[in-house]
Amino acid sequence: MMAAEARRFDIKNFRLGSGAVMPEVTIAYWTLGTLSPGRDNVVLITHGFTSGPQMISPGGVTGEGAWSQLVGPGKPIDTSRYFAVCPNMLGSSYGSTNAASIDPATGRPYGPRFPDITVSDIIATQRLLLNDLGIDRFVAVVGPSYGGYQAFQWAVDYPTAMRGIAPIVTSPSVSRERSETRAANFRATLSQNPNWNDGDYYDTGGVLDTMIDIRVATLKIYGIEARLKQSMTDPKEIEAAIRKEATQWARGFDANSLIILANALRGFDVTPHFSEIQAKVLFVLSRTDQLFPPEIAPGVMNGLESAGVDAEYFLLDSDLGHSASGLDAHKWAPRLRQFMESLG
Repeated sequence: MMAAEARRFDIKNFRLGSGAVMPEVTIAYWTLGTLSPGRDNVVLITHGFTSGPQMISPGGVTGEGAWSQLVGPGKPIDTSRYFAVCPNMLGSSYGSTNAASIDPATGRPYGPRFPDITVSDIIATQRLLLNDLGIDRFVAVVGPSYGGYQAFQWAVDYPTAMRGIAPIVTSPSVSRERSETRAANFRATLSQNPNWNDGDYYDTGGVLDTMIDIRVATLKIYGIEARLKQSMTDPKEIEAAIRKEATQWARGFDANSLIILANALRGFDVTPHFSEIQAKVLFVLSRTDQLFPPEIAPGVMNGLESAGVDAEYFLLDSDLGHSASGLDAHKWAPRLRQFMESLG
């Protein structure tokens, strides 16, 4: 079995869209496959809000972020042909610079002082990473949920960089109210923990219990109960399994990252820029997804087609909600394979 390789890329004096400069930024990323001599076989995999680059690890990850059935040798994103690169988002919690990182100006963790970032800032770090690897143009950007936001943003910020994008269980826009409410809810919930200290909790004992509670609620929205009911019947057993999975996640995810990434979506809306998209688009939704229900598809597809974008839509018929892209991968893998082959 081919192993995914964990790497890191360091950036000096990274200028955000706001004009603020971060003196040191590290982007962690995983790769799978072999970069071709012409450096023209790259597929960028963009991860979701609470997952990370480990999503492409062969068989080593479970849950909503697992894409091991989609990325690998002989899979739809065939790493015997393609070189898969999955960067951890700026502000996220799996090796990239985030609130727990040391601010060179103070020698202390950024905490709540981490600068405001946008989705464009996140993908700008990815552009620099690919530049460092000698990659100008690549095959596609493919990603679920927040990864789909990134795919759409890539297509409008760097329209000639890729031949295709596949935004999965996602949307090309988020209302400012929704993103601000989500960030405010995270902050309000975390503030109930006596260790929170307005986000400076790194020396106060942490907020693990609260993060577990947040994750339990999130997993239920994602559709974990439908997945567990395939193998369990006892409600107490199901609840215990949910809490176990939530605990594993909470031990590795920084609480401030929830707020940073939620705030990064304020004003996210690429729909006015659809006409700038040159890449072919595969848009996929899940029938039972509470976050991105199929009802949004006609508006998105009409907008893309009206702008002259070569776009296709696929409805994933799954009972597993927002988690379906990885957990029911076999139900849409043939469609993804067809899309990748159409890109040449």
